[in-house]
Amino acid sequence: MRALQAAAAVAIMAMAASAQAQDFPNKPITLMHGFGAGGNADTMARILGEAMGKGLGQRVIVEPRPGASGVLASEMLTRATPDGYTLLMMTAAHATTANLSKIKYDPVNDFAMLSTIAFFPYVVAVRKEHPFQNLTDLIAAAKANPGTVTYTSVGAGSVPHLTGELMASQANVKMTHIPYRGGTAPTTDVLGGRVDVLIDTQTVSMPHITGGTLRGIGVTSKAPWPGTPGVPTVAATLPGFEVETWIGLVTVKDTPAPVLARLHKEALAALNSPEVAEKLRGLGADVRSGTPEAMRTLVQGEIARWGKAIEGAGIKPAP
Repeated sequence: MRALQAAAAVAIMAMAASAQAQDFPNKPITLMHGFGAGGNADTMARILGEAMGKGLGQRVIVEPRPGASGVLASEMLTRATPDGYTLLMMTAAHATTANLSKIKYDPVNDFAMLSTIAFFPYVVAVRKEHPFQNLTDLIAAAKANPGTVTYTSVGAGSVPHLTGELMASQANVKMTHIPYRGGTAPTTDVLGGRVDVLIDTQTVSMPHITGGTLRGIGVTSKAPWPGTPGVPTVAATLPGFEVETWIGLVTVKDTPAPVLARLHKEALAALNSPEVAEKLRGLGADVRSGTPEAMRTLVQGEIARWGKAIEGAGIKPAP
């Protein structure tokens, strides 16, 4: 009798989920990210959200939830109802915080991956008036006065933070990390002379570089990056150095398969549209959509890769 009741309950739940999926979406969708307004994740979320909203026939509302290098936003997503109405822009910081932070979720299995969005490097820059003319000057100053050279990131454990640590480790120097919650605050403090070095995306840095208020002294891609003309690679000074980061779209595990399929379809339609692709490329991104399975493999591999890099650089997890 109990077995029949259980089977009936499962059948009812399945029918309810199916009906809900067929009606999806019938209200606005929230697209969160874990960094400040005006930063790279925020800008990309608004571009993608607007395009997906047209395909879904509902508004996609972007909500910045900055804190702990994206951990706060990820935790919020895992507590959301698995119905497709709450999405997250997952960044490469998801893989670094999995190694460095005391997270309350499984970094792979608590998420339903939808698609990667784009890949891109970081730009290392200083204010135009700074005495550092190039990366060699920065390294020389850090060697002469350990810990006095300061650099920004979008949060402790973020990829810009680890980029700075890896640069320092490879150059055998010590720099001081100044974390922010993303957005425009890091750039503001570098321009104001309160911090020496900006490590951020092309979205944030290049308008100031082309505008003449920042000087680009390194891009973290292996080869010169199309969106950063005139900026040398970090690898030109530190051979073999390379950091390429990524951003992708996810939702909550246990979201009904038809809803996941619809979200994936609309994400790919948006990313494949010439208008969206052009906007993202204008931010220095190499647009690369894919399957949920491919993104899951990427996240698993990135967690392992950054774990090795963190261990090799001697970076300690948060206590």
